[in-house]
Amino acid sequence: MTTKRIDLTPIKNFFAEHPGLKRNNLIMILQKVQELYGYLPEEVIDFISEEIKVPKAKIYGVATFYSQFRLEPQGKYVINICNGTACHVKGAPSLVDEVEGILGIKSGQTTPDGLFTLETVNCIGACGLAPAVVINDKIYGKVTPEKIAELVNQLKAGEK
Repeated sequence: MTTKRIDLTPIKNFFAEHPGLKRNNLIMILQKVQELYGYLPEEVIDFISEEIKVPKAKIYGVATFYSQFRLEPQGKYVINICNGTACHVKGAPSLVDEVEGILGIKSGQTTPDGLFTLETVNCIGACGLAPAVVINDKIYGKVTPEKIAELVNQLKAGEK
């Protein structure tokens, strides 16, 4: 099995454009890495560790503490199903079950083709729309299992 090598040019250019970055800039650096790569590739973490003299364990500690950071690539479509109290009570678990069944993955996973990532989140701040789902930053409210199936199948078929 051959693994794809990560091009370090974007992060090297970032450091060249911002000389003097240090360990107290770690969160900002990780935000930039995620912006550049879509996630935090191991090779880039190795580079950062050497560049700013921070142990990799410290970088992973920060990356895993903040939910905004991802250590694995996400799918083209990221489906976030709210599982906060209002959404949970109004049927969020059935939405998760429906999407898991359609895509053949569990929450927290990405489909092998890289098209979908499914996540449950504690709250998206749309309790009045419960149960709510966010797909690539677009909020859908009062979602039923039938509606989520329709949305997922439209995305699978390449529809917007």
